[in-house]
Amino acid sequence: MTALNETHDPHLRSWLSSAHAEGGDFPIQNLPFAVFRRKGSTEPLRGGVAIGDQVIDLAELHSAKPFSGRAAEALAAASQSTLNALMGLTPAHWSALRLALSRALREGAHEQAVLQIFLVPQAQVEYALPARIGDYTDFYTSIYHATNVGRLFRPDNPLMPNYKWVPIGYHGRASSVVVSGQNFARPCGQLKAPDSEAPVLGASKRLDIELELGVFLGQYNALGEAVPMAQAEEHVFGLCLLNDWSARDIQAWEYQPLGPFLSKNFATTISPWVVTMEALTPYRTAFARPAGDPQPLPYLDSEHNREAGALDIQLSVGLQTPAMRAQDGAIEATICQTSYRHAYWTLAQMVAHHSINGCNLQPGDLLGTGTLSGPTLNQAGALLELTTGGKNPLKLPNGEERTFLQDGDAVVLRGWCEKPGHARIGFGECRGQVLPARSL
Repeated sequence: MTALNETHDPHLRSWLSSAHAEGGDFPIQNLPFAVFRRKGSTEPLRGGVAIGDQVIDLAELHSAKPFSGRAAEALAAASQSTLNALMGLTPAHWSALRLALSRALREGAHEQAVLQIFLVPQAQVEYALPARIGDYTDFYTSIYHATNVGRLFRPDNPLMPNYKWVPIGYHGRASSVVVSGQNFARPCGQLKAPDSEAPVLGASKRLDIELELGVFLGQYNALGEAVPMAQAEEHVFGLCLLNDWSARDIQAWEYQPLGPFLSKNFATTISPWVVTMEALTPYRTAFARPAGDPQPLPYLDSEHNREAGALDIQLSVGLQTPAMRAQDGAIEATICQTSYRHAYWTLAQMVAHHSINGCNLQPGDLLGTGTLSGPTLNQAGALLELTTGGKNPLKLPNGEERTFLQDGDAVVLRGWCEKPGHARIGFGECRGQVLPARSL
C-alpha cells in the first residue's frame, strides 16, 4: 500500500490558479494521466497529465529533459502514443514521476517557466483510449447488484451459491471499448418474447447502463505465475470510470449457458483520465464482510486488504434526454448516486483471483468492477434495477419517464473522492449517447 506522502498534503497550492477551483476534479493532489491531441489536428497522440483546466503535454515536457532518474524514465514512457509503457514500469517509477510533477507545479517552483509552455487547455483537446487494451475482463463485485438482478429472475434464490466465495467475472470484448464522447448505435441481435415460439432479429428495446469503475493493470506477471494478495495492488496502475452498456433483451435470450455475448460486446465507454492508486491513498477504508458471511479463502485475504483494501469513491449517473438537451444543454437528471466502498470484492482480490490459475496479465489490460450498486434502490447502478426490470418507470424532473434508454439519450458517469482534511480527487466524465439502430 502506498503511504501518505508530501503529494497528498491538502495545503499544497499550484501556480496554476484553475487547480484551486471549488469542486474541481484536478487539483495538484490528483495529477491523473490521459492520451490526447488538439481537437481536429493530425498531431501525434501523446500522454498528458491534468492540472486544473489544463493538460501538461508530456511529449513536449520530455523534450525539455526536466527530470532525472526514475522520474525521467517514467516521463519518457508517458510521452508515447499510449500509456502501456508507463503502466509496465514499477510503482516506484509512477510515484517518482508524480512527485516530480507535483514539485514542479507548486507555487514558487522554478520549473514553472518550463511547464507553463507545455500546457494545453482541456477545452481544446480530444482524447484517445489511455492504453492499447489487450484484454478486458468484467467482474461482478457488487453483492447488491447481484442480489437485485437475481431477485428479478429467481425470487426465491436471488444470489447464486458461489457468489460469496468467488470473484465472478467474464471475458469481455477489448476492441469495442471506446473513450468518453464517442457515441454508438443501438445494438441489434436475437430477441425472444416470453410468449413467442421463436426469436427474431431486431434492435434492442431494453438498452441499459452499468455504472462501473475500470481498472488499468500495470506490471505483467509471467504465464503460469499467480500474483499473491500482498503484491496485487502493485499490478494496478489506476482507475477510470466505465459504462458497460447492456442490451437486456438480447442478454436474456443468449446468456445461458455461457453468459453475455452480443448483449455486451457492442460498446463499453471509459473516461479518458486514469487516476493513479497513489492519488487515491487518502480515501482508502477498511474492508470487512458482514457477520455470518464466509470469509475469503486464504489466497484472497491479507492484513492490508482487511485494513485498507476498499476505496470510498463517490459515483453518480446523469441522464440527459433529447427534450432536456433541446431546452438547455446543461440540464440532466441524476438517477443514481453510490460509493465504491460497498463492493463485496476488492481490487486486490480481483487481481489475485484472475491470476491464481497462472493467467498472465499485461500492462494496459482492463478490468471492470461490474455494476456498483449500493444497499438502497436509489444507489442502483443500472436501469434494470432502478425500474425493477422495467415495471416501475423512472419519473424524470421534466415529466418524462424512462424504463430503458431511448434513442438520443445521453448518459454521463462521474466519480470523485471528498472528505474533510483532504483534497477532492475527481475522475472527470464518462459520457456516451445512444444513436438509432443501423438498418438491418
